[in-house]
Amino acid sequence: MKPWRAAALAVLIAGCAAQPQAPSSDTGTITGGVSEPRNRARVHTDLAAAYYERGAMSVALQELRAATDADASYAPAYGVYGLVYQELKENVFAQDSFERGLRLAPNDPDINHHYGWFLCQNGREQEGIRHFMQAVKNPLYQAPWRSYSAAGLCSLRQDNVKDAEDFFQRALKLDPDEPASLLKLGEIRYRQGKAEEARKLVARRNKLVSPSAESLWLALRIERRLGERVAEQSYANQLRRRFPGSPEYQSLQRGHYE
Repeated sequence: MKPWRAAALAVLIAGCAAQPQAPSSDTGTITGGVSEPRNRARVHTDLAAAYYERGAMSVALQELRAATDADASYAPAYGVYGLVYQELKENVFAQDSFERGLRLAPNDPDINHHYGWFLCQNGREQEGIRHFMQAVKNPLYQAPWRSYSAAGLCSLRQDNVKDAEDFFQRALKLDPDEPASLLKLGEIRYRQGKAEEARKLVARRNKLVSPSAESLWLALRIERRLGERVAEQSYANQLRRRFPGSPEYQSLQRGHYE
């Protein structure tokens, strides 16, 4: 698994876990009140998102069909359709769903965010970053840091460290506890020779969420560079105990630290 991939997963999960409502002008809400069909569409879409997170894709699709049967103009339903089809590796249907959602609600931050990640995953990094930037432009977006963080991960896929660093810093300015940005900025600082700063970043990340093979491996290498052999061995023991089958542990066994 490439270094950016594990952090990318964290960003995606965070994005799916909290789906802020798009502005009413984006989702076609009727002025003066919400129609009964729109209510049904929203309820079925919320259920679909919950089933998606539980891995029940067939049930999620049933709920989404009910949502669009109730109100075919409800944009968030197509955003969740895109996520489900992406998980099922039905990329043609996923792209069509995201694009249909954005035709209905071009400024919806969640659909832009998830479509951006879909594009990044499919070799269209620059297009993906444009959608992340479209998401953060929405003043009602409740989690802009996740799109900045995802843009940073997308930039790393292109080996564009300069832009990635800028995106991670923007994310952390908005949310100092954003785990993926802490980890990836820590890795950048490590490669820049700023071991003390890298140590603080990865230590903060490992306190906020359970350490991953990637974060333990980075912490181990930081301590090795700083000459802290006791701390280095502690991380080595954790890596062996928690992730014995990981590529990171295999690198440790081979003595490949860089």
